[in-house]
Amino acid sequence: MTQEKKLRIGVVGIGHLGGYHLQKYARIGACTIAAVSDSRIEKAQKAADLYGCPAFADHRDMLELVDAVSIAVPTGDHYAVARDFLAAGIDALIEKPLCAALWEADELLTLARKNSLILQVGFIERFNPAVMALEQVITRPAFVEVHRLHPFFERGTDVDVILDLMIHDLDLILKFVDAPVTRVEAVGVPILSDKIDISNVRLSFATGCIANITASRISAKTMQKIRFFGPEGYHSVDCRKREVLSFSKITGDDGKPQIVQNALELGGHDPLEEEIRSFVEAVRGRSEPRVSGEDGRKSLALAIEILQKMKTGEGLRL
Repeated sequence: MTQEKKLRIGVVGIGHLGGYHLQKYARIGACTIAAVSDSRIEKAQKAADLYGCPAFADHRDMLELVDAVSIAVPTGDHYAVARDFLAAGIDALIEKPLCAALWEADELLTLARKNSLILQVGFIERFNPAVMALEQVITRPAFVEVHRLHPFFERGTDVDVILDLMIHDLDLILKFVDAPVTRVEAVGVPILSDKIDISNVRLSFATGCIANITASRISAKTMQKIRFFGPEGYHSVDCRKREVLSFSKITGDDGKPQIVQNALELGGHDPLEEEIRSFVEAVRGRSEPRVSGEDGRKSLALAIEILQKMKTGEGLRL
């Protein structure tokens, strides 16, 4: 019996996230790290020395060396880098957000479909054990409350906080509410950067669900909580602690409604490693990724609409 060929992996962008991607790929026996790239060649070379592969300053020099690639460059470069790999027939995992503009996302989706490629978007919260446990009990929410607060770091400030932090929660809300957005109200202000650093958004959905979302990267503490309220119960997820508190309404023996806590079994996995493993499985099995390019486009479209409302004041209630 012949041994199955290992998947040749490349990583473009050897910064904070790219370094973690390399760590996770190195733990997967079905993969071999074949090449790394970063415009700062010293960063790429340091990673290459660690993982025993060639390093390049230009990602295009990797095209013939890899079967699949993680792209962890700044958001503004996602389109140009991903386009080169998809055009060359190489499957891609792109860190969130998918792109900086919708037309860029549409071109990448078209390329991926044309070449029958796997295009996955790096929404790590989809792989959070608490979020995955929530899928066992949640139905259709009536109200969603979100707080995603972080201290200020220079990393990520190339985009507004909506594309930096809030987009994680937009992805989760769109997944669990699963209905068209009918109204967007938004306000946001820059504080420590030239982009929007703190924002509040209110979304209305065709089902009647309302989502209230606060995102900040100038907070004194870190908070990553999302709460879902509905006729069937209440579910609170702490993404940072990877915990979920869930209650459901049932009919008791006396025929009266009661609230009981759901005993949910949470996995102990690392979300990023689970995300990377999911991508590898999709590539090897030629199956739909857990977070598809279409998913990434939906959250990007909503984020862009929020930014437009925020910057024009249209639809804003004072």
